[in-house]
Amino acid sequence: MVLVTGGTGLVGAHLLLHLIENGENVRAIYRNLESIQKTKNLFLLYKKEVLFEKIDWIQADIIDVPSLELIFENVEYVYHCAALISFDPKDEDVLRKTNIEGTANMVNFCIAKNVKKLCFLSSISALGDLKENEKIITEEAEWNPEKQHSDYAISKYGAEMEIWRGQQEGLETVIINPGVIIGPGFREQGSGKLFKKVANRLSFYTKGITGFISVHDVVEMAVKLMKNGHSNNRFTLVAENIAFQDLLNAIADSLNVKRPSIHASPFLVTLAFKIDWFLCNVLGQKRKLDRATAKASYTISRYSNEKIKTALQTEFLDIHQYIKDISKL
Repeated sequence: MVLVTGGTGLVGAHLLLHLIENGENVRAIYRNLESIQKTKNLFLLYKKEVLFEKIDWIQADIIDVPSLELIFENVEYVYHCAALISFDPKDEDVLRKTNIEGTANMVNFCIAKNVKKLCFLSSISALGDLKENEKIITEEAEWNPEKQHSDYAISKYGAEMEIWRGQQEGLETVIINPGVIIGPGFREQGSGKLFKKVANRLSFYTKGITGFISVHDVVEMAVKLMKNGHSNNRFTLVAENIAFQDLLNAIADSLNVKRPSIHASPFLVTLAFKIDWFLCNVLGQKRKLDRATAKASYTISRYSNEKIKTALQTEFLDIHQYIKDISKL
């Protein structure tokens, strides 16, 4: 039996579909019935709704220890994809509780229930920081606590520490650090919001650069790493380092809408951050942009994918073509 947490999110839902298509017995957890519908909609999108019925759904929460007792029955492999994504500083405590404490709970149960291997879905935000004269971020980059990181990045880094702790206690693990994940469905969260904003005639773009990858590649490589003996290691999953402007243009072209045409300079982004802070602290609106994320929008960050390419002898899907393909779904 394979257990998947986060099965109602972009990666988890695609992972469930992939595993079932390949004959695995799969169990997934959910917090409420409404969240399951998002996964069912994805299966419908791919015209694979009959496979949805093969998922063994159990209601549980990774931060509710008693609810986790039942889900590990007969489980041999675990894909831990569940996480909270938020860039609102007010969510710092819940981010740490969900992403760090929740991961610690999963590690503890994996050890107690003799799970054979755990795959943890982390993020490039949890990778280390470049030193002077370095240009490419690799898995060996050291985390510098003196540098500015978002609360989300800190929580994912802390979660990785729990995975390494599990490894020290004898649990086989593998950590994957994907870039920004592109995939169909889930337009209300993650990179799906980019498609929605562009479809609604987004006007602004920034000139920052970061790593991107298709959800198809994330799932394929996660499964291969679980099965091919690559234990107690971490791998950066980035197909291409792409400028935000280039990515937004590709999305706009695929949707046949106008490209964003106004350059949001660092000054404008900083101004937007301050306005967002004002709307939050004075008018009570939820934060949409923290300082670290604002800075990242115009920062050039390049990531190496040589380690995963060497380990699996594989190539990545072309992001621009993938955007065209999923826009037709």
